[in-house]
Amino acid sequence: MIFEATTGEQTFRLDVRAHEGHYTVDLDGRKLRVEVSESPPFLVLSIDGRIHEAGVFRRGSTFEVALAGELFEVLLLDVTRAAAPGGVRPASGPSRVVAPMPGKVARVLVSQGEAVAAGAGLLVIEAMKMENELRAPRAGTVLELLAREGQAVESGALLAVVG
Repeated sequence: MIFEATTGEQTFRLDVRAHEGHYTVDLDGRKLRVEVSESPPFLVLSIDGRIHEAGVFRRGSTFEVALAGELFEVLLLDVTRAAAPGGVRPASGPSRVVAPMPGKVARVLVSQGEAVAAGAGLLVIEAMKMENELRAPRAGTVLELLAREGQAVESGALLAVVG
């Protein structure tokens, strides 16, 4: 997944790839190995072997991050999703809902055969200790529901079809 993170006057581009037990993050061309664990109320991050404790509080696309005694406000935008082909979806025909990143299906919010409005929540994917709600790309009926709670999914896996 590709993200843009803006804090203050600076914007960074992050390309995040999940691997077994860690992530590879390309931060504006600099490759980092990142491992994440929780130690409530903090996240413990190992970045290239250096340990950091951070408090992270989410408000929509904005995160407040407490790190090393300072508080940062970070706007995080999912560039992958915004740039995906079909960003403007046709009003008719089935629309495929795919996993935007590797993760785990945390919750399934609908059932097969259910009518949904455009933008209605379909399911929630957990990745990198964050939950991402996937929404119906158009109004219609859930024609196929392939996702199951607790299921591990890879990036691009077909999760549902709305038509």
